[in-house]
Amino acid sequence: MIKDISLRVSPEIAATPELLAQKVYGVAGCKVNDWKIVKRSVDARKRDIIINLAVRVASGEDDIVPSGYVPVSFPDVSASERKVVVVGAGPAGLFAALECIRLGIKPIVLERGKDVDARRLDIAALNRERKIDPESNYCFGEGGAGTFSDGKLYTRSKKRGNPTEVLSLLVQHGADENILIDSHPHIGSDRLPGIMKNIRQTIINCGGEVRFLTRADRLLIESGKVTGVETSDGSKIYGDAVILATGHSARDVYRNLARDGVKMEAKGLAVGVRLEHPQRLIDRIQYHNPAGRGRWLPAAEYNFVTQADGRGVYSFCMCPGGVVVAAGSGPEELVVNGMSASARSSIWANSGMVVELRPGDFPEYDGRGEFEMLDLVEDLEKKFYKESNDSITAPAQRMKDFVEGKDSKNLPPSSYLPGLYEARMDKMLPPFIARRLQNGFRQFGRKADGFLTNEAILIGLESRTSSPVRIPRDKETLCHIEIKGLYPAGEGAGYAGGIVSAAIDGMRCARSISQSLIPT
Repeated sequence: MIKDISLRVSPEIAATPELLAQKVYGVAGCKVNDWKIVKRSVDARKRDIIINLAVRVASGEDDIVPSGYVPVSFPDVSASERKVVVVGAGPAGLFAALECIRLGIKPIVLERGKDVDARRLDIAALNRERKIDPESNYCFGEGGAGTFSDGKLYTRSKKRGNPTEVLSLLVQHGADENILIDSHPHIGSDRLPGIMKNIRQTIINCGGEVRFLTRADRLLIESGKVTGVETSDGSKIYGDAVILATGHSARDVYRNLARDGVKMEAKGLAVGVRLEHPQRLIDRIQYHNPAGRGRWLPAAEYNFVTQADGRGVYSFCMCPGGVVVAAGSGPEELVVNGMSASARSSIWANSGMVVELRPGDFPEYDGRGEFEMLDLVEDLEKKFYKESNDSITAPAQRMKDFVEGKDSKNLPPSSYLPGLYEARMDKMLPPFIARRLQNGFRQFGRKADGFLTNEAILIGLESRTSSPVRIPRDKETLCHIEIKGLYPAGEGAGYAGGIVSAAIDGMRCARSISQSLIPT
């Protein structure tokens, strides 16, 4: 017989197999032949930290607890007459390609950037030389922005699909099975490249194609239906449908779509800064202990959200034990983001701290149609770049100084490799954003004693929280509302907000295409 039991144990017991086994045997109330943890979360609301565990036990003499996932069998589609062009090899594109294969459709994946190994070299050069390769950076290349932004897999997007499907496929391609268990699963930017290569190999082994350094510049449209794409070298690639999964930073794609008459609309987003604390300080605050997390607990996370003058102010993409990176994707852009390795062992913690922006908030951008928010963000990124003496050396200000509108006479050490300089971030940011951030930080400081401190610094600019444009599509078929065969997917199309939700969206598009290709 197999049944589930619930445990609430100390961090030490949770981290010590022998002690945990004793606890399982004592609570099960029966002879235990086999057991596995199926869910795990940290309850840090009080000083005595508790680990919540759901444990599946097998009590029959021959019973065992089955694995947490069942591998998917992918067929050979090399000879399939059904073909789909997938533009972008981020989470939406790669998982769309896997789902196409499962459904017997051959995917042709086009990625403007490089494979993940070459991309690693370009990112190292970016940090060393402070120059961005516009086709190979933290945003563009195999795996998309998710490869080098930590691999956080928590999502609230459960109405559109099953997150476990995505997590199981990641495990099948090399991720640790713990991502199926933890309430806030995480892979790490050190392990994600290998997983991306494994996914690519599955696509190729099954007869699909993955082409790097292949930028799609134009849709091929005949009689209101997309038939393929034209690439930057003039090549034409045809398919029964096109999944547009370019990610939120491929701004040239939006402008090319507008040129081709594709309907789009401006979408709200959020802009702010990357906030970096010493990790030891976040551990003390979140675990209610001057000694910090101790031996058994992971690096602490936080999540803050409030309202300030009618707009949301919130933490975004929190990276415990992480680093701040230069995340621009083109010349004359200063953009920062955060990432962490699987061990989360850095001495710093960082997160985006952003303010919700809506179309109409900046009157000077009214009348720009679908590009209202895109133009606003581009101008802010260029402003920060220019004020940084045309470089990706980033402006920074101590947190309390920012709130009080003071100069920071010096800056503490930081994880940001291209370097920092002292700046008045409260003046560099538009007042609409700066004022609300200051208000939000005061509120967060009241909720968490010690959070509002000059030990923390603001680094700018955090501006790639989501797409500034939405490409409208039919709610049922997921096809573009005007162009048959075009399936906008993932973050770049305005329909996702992270690795898992983007992957789910790509898979949904593949399924919809499969249905549309069934003869009537």
